[in-house]
Amino acid sequence: MARVKSQKFDRHIVEGPIHSAVWKLAWPTMLQNVVAGLQGIVDHTLIGHYVGFEGNAAVGVSWQIFLVVVVFVGSVFTGMGILVARFAGAGDSEKVNRVVYQACLVAFIITGGILAPAGYLLAPTLLDWVNAAPEVQAEALPYLRTILVFSIGMLFYFLIAGALRAAGDARTPLRLGLMMTFLNLGLSVILIRGLGPIPAFGTIGAAMGTVIASGLVSLIAFYLLWSKQLVVRMGGCWKPDFRIIRQLFRFGLPTGFQGIAMNLGGVLLMGFVGALPNSAEAQAAYVVAYTQLFSLITWTSVGLMAATSTVVGQNLGAGLLHRARRAAVTGAAIGLLVAIAMGTLYLAFPEPLLKIFGLEDETVLALGRQLLGYLSVSGLFVTVALNYNGALQGSGDTRSPMVVTVISQLIVPVGILFAVQHYSTLQPGHVWLAIVIGHFLRGTLNVIRFHQGRWIDIKVDIDN
Repeated sequence: MARVKSQKFDRHIVEGPIHSAVWKLAWPTMLQNVVAGLQGIVDHTLIGHYVGFEGNAAVGVSWQIFLVVVVFVGSVFTGMGILVARFAGAGDSEKVNRVVYQACLVAFIITGGILAPAGYLLAPTLLDWVNAAPEVQAEALPYLRTILVFSIGMLFYFLIAGALRAAGDARTPLRLGLMMTFLNLGLSVILIRGLGPIPAFGTIGAAMGTVIASGLVSLIAFYLLWSKQLVVRMGGCWKPDFRIIRQLFRFGLPTGFQGIAMNLGGVLLMGFVGALPNSAEAQAAYVVAYTQLFSLITWTSVGLMAATSTVVGQNLGAGLLHRARRAAVTGAAIGLLVAIAMGTLYLAFPEPLLKIFGLEDETVLALGRQLLGYLSVSGLFVTVALNYNGALQGSGDTRSPMVVTVISQLIVPVGILFAVQHYSTLQPGHVWLAIVIGHFLRGTLNVIRFHQGRWIDIKVDIDN
């Protein structure tokens, strides 16, 4: 098949200053993730005021489970991103288009055929695993079932956005993401609290807003993709191409297992929080401080991770090894500046930040204030960890981050907490410290692994 000559990739990623290449891809994704994080803050604020902290805990528990369940689908996106970045760096639009179509095909089959029915049936069991209090489970079950059954829109948006970023276009995902976030905001305000003839749905209203907004925006993204208005398009053979699918899973599956390990660690941590005295209050503090306020660091770092991955992958596709190395250091430096700023905010204004979410209970505030102190340090480690994770993935080395994550996010912190629980009395500070230790270890091991340079010899192709 001949290449589409009008399909051009941004050559500044492989030709211009490396800091400009990283920043050009990073800032749209960082901004989008911050705005998307504000959506979560609005949801939690409304739920905190109209439902109570049990609703906050229910949303946090549900999202922790959702992330564990969907990482297998997300692994296809990672494999796609690695392939697209390499081929875009080499200027091969025909291979880019073939990869994007096959990734869409696989994601549709997995999401519609497996995730939706299994998620609906297994949701009660999944909630039992995290030791959610009965009042939290009552709010969480309909929320979790809604986002699992109707997740296809959200996942397809992430797939298309990931393909565009890997090809060097970070601004279109930003525009689509902002559209989805503001639509979600409007729907959440209406559906959570009610408006006119529309009743107040409470916690499940937040899930309804999320799936409606993501579904509509994913339809718009598909239209743009099919109408050839984007830098990536649907192309190649319309039936499954198992050469490409094998490569998607070759690079993506380790990331899927990495995500399972990371989020399983999160679920187990939630279980330890649920085993603390005043478990409902502890879970509410954990959800707001860790999954919401700390996301202002993690989501910006995820944006940098995606940018670094693309810059590394495209420069390797163009044969520019030295630029790939420099991209990792540049992304980490930017991330540290953001983490320092946010950590200072956590230390200076903990209670005002927590009260934004409607948290007024003195026990919840005390636990949240304590956790934010730990997270102000942990943010420095997690931003380095995520950036070098992206650098390794962009090179095609997805196995090393998987091993590092299993060690640092699952074995070590969970092992520490099991030991404390067995030999002593588990306290909130033990859980918060285990989080910091895990992030420190993840950052250190990812940096060491990248600078060992074993990723240099990884070959990426779809024609063999």
